[in-house]
Amino acid sequence: MDLLQAVVLALIQGLTEFLPVSSSAHLILVSVFTGWEDQGLTFDVAVHLGTLVAVIVFFRQDLLTMGGDFFRSLTGKGHGPGSRLAWAVILGTIPVGLAGLAFRDVVANHLRDPLILACGLIFFGLLLGWADWRRRGERTVYSLTWKDIVVIGCAQALALIPGTSRSGITMTAGLFMGLSREAASRFSFLLSIPVIFLAGALETRHLLRQPEPVQWELIGLATLLAGISAYLCIHYFLKFIRTVGMQPFVGYRLLLGIVLIWMYW
Repeated sequence: MDLLQAVVLALIQGLTEFLPVSSSAHLILVSVFTGWEDQGLTFDVAVHLGTLVAVIVFFRQDLLTMGGDFFRSLTGKGHGPGSRLAWAVILGTIPVGLAGLAFRDVVANHLRDPLILACGLIFFGLLLGWADWRRRGERTVYSLTWKDIVVIGCAQALALIPGTSRSGITMTAGLFMGLSREAASRFSFLLSIPVIFLAGALETRHLLRQPEPVQWELIGLATLLAGISAYLCIHYFLKFIRTVGMQPFVGYRLLLGIVLIWMYW
């Protein structure tokens, strides 16, 4: 791997991890246009670590509140808003964890076709657009009910389908359940923490079984760039959707899906 490849892939991973546009679609397009070889598991683990650190740093105050309330609830001192949100994140992660264990090989071996990716971009993009257009909810993340958690958690499991976008489908479900744009996005980002951690742990497990030479300088740079770009992405995305909404991302998904169909039909 050379410097250009490391920089481009790290920035794409950092920017698209949290936007509702499907990071897998962009990585496929990069490989098509550049012909670069697979970046390897070490690189994947590194950029996932970068994005994980970014979301933890950005939501550090929320996470401290959630953690404190959560442990107080375990000692019988009652539930606060933070503990309920912490439980929502934990329980909302279960469906995608179970789906990942059950269907990981099916997805990896049979659903990586670019046309399936294009259909996922278009269909779930239209669904996001509909949810954003028809709902103007004002509920916050602290108003989540068990029904909300089940719906959003099960929706997150659909992200195994290429082109869906984990952040996109969880935001869509949140909007349908009456959350505000910002609340749906914030819960989606909080849900990403255990998902990214588990995905990175799984990749690390495979990495330990298949040692490969490590270019530490490039890996370190990629981790840093992925983290910085992901942090900035979260910051400006939350500002952007307050006034503009999701429709620009819907249009972008439709265009990207059409491009993939044109390329591979």
